[in-house]
Amino acid sequence: MHRYEVEIKSLLGSKEKADALREKIFALDPAAKLIARNAQLNHYFEGGDLRALAETVAHRCLSKEKCLEFEGLAARAKTFSVRTREKDGAVFLIVKASVDHTTSENGISRIEFEEQVNIPLDALDALILGSGFLYQAKWSREREEYAYRGITICLDRNAGYGWLAEFEKMVDRESEAPAARAELRACMAELGAEELSQDRLERMFAFYNSHWQEYYGTDKVFTVL
Repeated sequence: MHRYEVEIKSLLGSKEKADALREKIFALDPAAKLIARNAQLNHYFEGGDLRALAETVAHRCLSKEKCLEFEGLAARAKTFSVRTREKDGAVFLIVKASVDHTTSENGISRIEFEEQVNIPLDALDALILGSGFLYQAKWSREREEYAYRGITICLDRNAGYGWLAEFEKMVDRESEAPAARAELRACMAELGAEELSQDRLERMFAFYNSHWQEYYGTDKVFTVL
């Protein structure tokens, strides 16, 4: 059974705004807690076909059960985003497929497939490239994850973007996504976090993808309105 990721982003930009949001999280919810802190490399791919990826990559890296799940996603997805991730030494294959009018790369509601593999990041990348995909961009970030009233809030320091907050909730059914979106927006209003519009997010994403070699692995930040 697929799970659905419902996620809304807020562009913070500066460290001061990230610090203020972190303080407000604990001020409004004494039970809030830091659940993870890590550094990540995220490699995005474009082109290619999910069915080919299932045949050439999934069967080499995933269990039989996960292969069947991946094949089901490949058969259903209309738009999708393929990426690899290295997080504190662990490597993951990630596919996100859109289930609303937003994109699979940055959409609000998406089917999410994420599974750890037992090969290095460059080896996983090579398998994906060998199945017909091309690099779209490489991203680097430092992430803090907080549990806040049943919601996951991530504070990310991204190359290019600066500080960004992601408000996320996982649901088991697509029909539960609208209620989850409403819950996330109420949480953001409570914390004073402004939603980053999909239009601006797409412009930022496109700019980064065209210039990622200048930003990957650095602290450099750009501004796209």
